[in-house]
Amino acid sequence: MTLLTVESTPRLARPSTAIVLVAALHVLGWGTLLLTAAVAAPDGAANGLLATGLAAYALGLRHAFDADHIAAIDNTTRRLLERGLPARNVGTWFALGHSTVVFGLSVVLAWGAASVAGALAQDTSLLHQITGVWGPSISSAFLLLLAALGIGALLSRRRGGLPGGPVWRALSSLEGTVDRPSRMFGVGLLFGLGFDTATEIGLLALAGTAAATALPWWLVLALPVIFAAGMTALDTAQAAVAHRAYSFPDRERRTLSGYATWMALISVSVAVVVALVQLSGVASELWGWQGPTAWLSGLAIDDLGIWLTAALLITWLSLLAVTAVRARSARR
Repeated sequence: MTLLTVESTPRLARPSTAIVLVAALHVLGWGTLLLTAAVAAPDGAANGLLATGLAAYALGLRHAFDADHIAAIDNTTRRLLERGLPARNVGTWFALGHSTVVFGLSVVLAWGAASVAGALAQDTSLLHQITGVWGPSISSAFLLLLAALGIGALLSRRRGGLPGGPVWRALSSLEGTVDRPSRMFGVGLLFGLGFDTATEIGLLALAGTAAATALPWWLVLALPVIFAAGMTALDTAQAAVAHRAYSFPDRERRTLSGYATWMALISVSVAVVVALVQLSGVASELWGWQGPTAWLSGLAIDDLGIWLTAALLITWLSLLAVTAVRARSARR
């Protein structure tokens, strides 16, 4: 029997899920704000609305470079690739989950919950204290889990086999819950339970409501969407760079001595540092620990995510340059 093959006509490549989601957030958020500014804004209020939208977008862009974001996205991408699992769009799903908390808070604010608004503005409120402990604790536990698994993988390369024992099996079982990029939505949601981002967007919504006369509810809700558009765009780009950096064939990776080990060490080290700083802050707040714990909790890690991104990008570009030079020399 002869099998006939039908040649299909060439089709344009469909855009990836990440591109569609990022574009949809931009269109929805900015479209709502610009349409309101052009049609329904009172005289002289359009510029104020645009400034508020730009502020929300800038907060989203900046928050994407937080060290816990970068460490979680980079380590998860690397671990999924090491396990032979799909690893695209990790940053997109993480950012969407993180933004869900911000959007939910903005819905409450749009409904005029003054008590919640007051709790957001006060660092000493019970709501602020609970979420200020819960969010950092969850994110730190996840980062330490990824760091432990990363260290185990590095040791297995030196010893020629995977670590054993009940602890390793327990860690591997926990890691198995995140076996695809879409599971990062839940991780991002848990990370978002901290109050840093929620406070920023909450106060932004309150400021916009106070600045404009009778600001409509849909415009208040456009602010977290604009915030999510900026954060999702950069988190998606970060995940794409990490995916490409960890996807080199072995023959290319060997052209730079210790490339995979160096990349993993950077990522794991940052995850540990971020987790320790966050847990030290929780311990100082809950139990009043002083000394090294208080010093560690006071470390400024706001720009650590930017430095991590730069280090990973420079390492990856260095490998590309070395590979290109050696390939050119081989052709000659």
